[in-house]
Amino acid sequence: MPQLALPSARVHYTAHGEGAPLVLLHANPGDSRDFEAVIPALACTHRVLALDWPGYGASDLPADPGAAHVMFFHQVLREFLNALALPSALLIGNSVGGNVAVRLAAESPGRVRGLVLVAPGGFTPHNAFTRAFCALQGSRLSLSPVLFARMYLRRRTPTTEAMLERAATMQAQDGSKTLNRALWRSFGRSENDLRAMALKIHCPVLLLFGERDPAIPARRDGRVAAACLSSARMVTLPCGHAPFAEMPQLFLEHVQPFVAACRQA
Repeated sequence: MPQLALPSARVHYTAHGEGAPLVLLHANPGDSRDFEAVIPALACTHRVLALDWPGYGASDLPADPGAAHVMFFHQVLREFLNALALPSALLIGNSVGGNVAVRLAAESPGRVRGLVLVAPGGFTPHNAFTRAFCALQGSRLSLSPVLFARMYLRRRTPTTEAMLERAATMQAQDGSKTLNRALWRSFGRSENDLRAMALKIHCPVLLLFGERDPAIPARRDGRVAAACLSSARMVTLPCGHAPFAEMPQLFLEHVQPFVAACRQA
C-alpha cells in the first residue's frame, strides 16, 4: 500500500489504472475505501488516486489531532499533489473533501482540470442552530460516528455497510474522535465559508447532492453552491450524503461523461 511521508503527516493512498490523474477525497470521518464501488469503473479511463486523510484509514494521526482544521487538510492535499509531481488533476471531493477541492481550484486554478463536488462543505449559510450543531459535534457530547453515519447514509449497500462498520470501530477510537471533533469545530468558523472564494472558479464543475441528506441539504446548501459556482451543473440524487456508495451506478452515469469531457478539454 503506497505511503507518503509529507511535511504535515504520513499518509496512505491507493492507486488504480492509468491515464490522467483523478484524486478522490473522502469526508470527515471516512477513508479511501468509501469510494470502493466506483473506483474500478473510474480506473478504466483514469489514474485514480484515493487518499486517506491524516487520522483516517491507514494514514497516521496528525501530531495534534485536537488542533486539526479544514486548512490543515488543504495543506495536506497540496503536499500530496506535489509529492506525486502532479501539476494538475481532476478532483472528486465529498463533504470536507469537496471543501478542500474548492479551495485548491480557487487559489491554484491551473492545478485543477475539473471538480466533482459531492455534498461539499463550506456553503452552509450559518445561523444560531447550525453553529450550535457544529459546536455540539465538536464537543464530548457529539453524536458517535456510527450514529451520525446511520443518519446520513440513507441507502444500505455493501459499501455503506462497510462504512458503518468502520464508523463503529476504527473511527470510534480516541484519536480519530478527537480529530473528528476538531474538524467539526472548524466547520462553524468564518474561514470555512467558501461562498466568496467559489466565485473565482471557472473550471468545469459537477455538483452532486442527495435529496435525503440531512447533513448538507440539497435544497439549502446545494442551491447556494450552485449560485456561487457559475460553471456548475447540479444533480440531485435520491439518496443521502454519499451517492458514490449508496447509488454507485447512478453516480457513475453522471460522473463518467463529465470526467471524460474534462480529460478531452
